[in-house]
Amino acid sequence: MTEVLAEPQSIAAPPEEKACAYRILRYTPNLIRDEWVNIGVLLFDPQSGERRLRLIEAQEEYNRVRRLHPQADEFLLRALRDDLEDRFTSAGGNGGPADWQQLLAKWDDTLSNALQLAPQKGVFASDLDAELERLYADHVALQQAPSRIGAPGSRAALRSYCSQVFRQAHLWDLLQKSIRADEYTFAGDPMRLDYSYRRNGTRGFVQTLSVTRAPADAKLLAYTAERITAKATLATEFAAITDVALNAGNERHRFVRDTLRDAGIEPIPLEGFAVWVAKLKPLLQ
Repeated sequence: MTEVLAEPQSIAAPPEEKACAYRILRYTPNLIRDEWVNIGVLLFDPQSGERRLRLIEAQEEYNRVRRLHPQADEFLLRALRDDLEDRFTSAGGNGGPADWQQLLAKWDDTLSNALQLAPQKGVFASDLDAELERLYADHVALQQAPSRIGAPGSRAALRSYCSQVFRQAHLWDLLQKSIRADEYTFAGDPMRLDYSYRRNGTRGFVQTLSVTRAPADAKLLAYTAERITAKATLATEFAAITDVALNAGNERHRFVRDTLRDAGIEPIPLEGFAVWVAKLKPLLQ
């Protein structure tokens, strides 16, 4: 995509692309030193009001912030996304045209001194979700050293692949993304589930899980699934997309497999995800 510095409304967009704008969210705990770290991206279409927001959420991303700023307020950072989403809702910018300049000017005045919005830039994009991923990768995501072929990926890499498969299957618009878990658990729960869908009176949830990097996340997912099942008004089903196929001969893999299955979660290796989506597709249409 092409980035432009001018206001997005002032330049004609290429065919099939929209003139959008974005701002990078910065964490600046010490204003005197003027040292910051990028922690998120806000991308929006000023004409329609459509928006996308992504902030750091993986523990390794929070660890990076702590390495750069040892006194970083992790609680504030984890609560930031919900706070910003609430601001959108109260300002009327949730699904419709919004006065973006007025809204963002208000944010500049009311955000914590430690949180800042970088100057606005324009960009042409045909797909806001894909553009958000690109901007996040360029400005916020951890810079990974070249890894050997077959090296296990992070949850961000898993989500990127899953999103591509959903788009290629033309199911993207039928999914809900980044679902807040606190609707089913407790207020303040920072966990979000990657995808959700509905079919024939059943609500399904899909969560990526890096077995090689964070096998203990299986317990968190299992707990959340049990809470959702207990509180949901519809029947539920769950799938965990794992970075590797679970090997019964591996003790760690058995732990993940048994933890998931005891909670009614189907483990699906990434290599089999496209086939799983192909089977799901006719049930959603």
